[in-house]
Amino acid sequence: MKTQNYSNHRKFYAPHHFIYLPALLVLEGYGIYKIWNDEDHQLIWILFSAVIFLILYLAIMIRQHYALGNQNRIVRLEFRQRYFEIFNKRSDEVCEKLNFSQIAALRFAYDEEFKELLNKALTENISGDEIKKSIKNWRPDNHRI
Repeated sequence: MKTQNYSNHRKFYAPHHFIYLPALLVLEGYGIYKIWNDEDHQLIWILFSAVIFLILYLAIMIRQHYALGNQNRIVRLEFRQRYFEIFNKRSDEVCEKLNFSQIAALRFAYDEEFKELLNKALTENISGDEIKKSIKNWRPDNHRI
């Protein structure tokens, strides 16, 4: 497996991103094309396009909503656990001061950088993307989808 870093840390689920969604997009495009080029069945093609659009929308939103919601909870829990392991105290106050983007970005830093970047996030309020770009020794997260 390739070493993970800022430029390659995002993952795709091939059947969903490269087969299912493109197939729905092609069907949607075909339906819209037929609306203008098959006047005898225009109403049917409008209905077809509307149904395909709804399926496409639901496929994107439901998958993202459930998967990301669950993963975000796990990332927050991992942050709390890691904070406790490093500092030997609860992270309640710290978690209230950070947004999710910052918490998620900190998981890519090893412990020494984690401490430094956490301090910068708390004192300078740097964004999650700035935290990721500041990491010198990337700690991969190969399990997030």
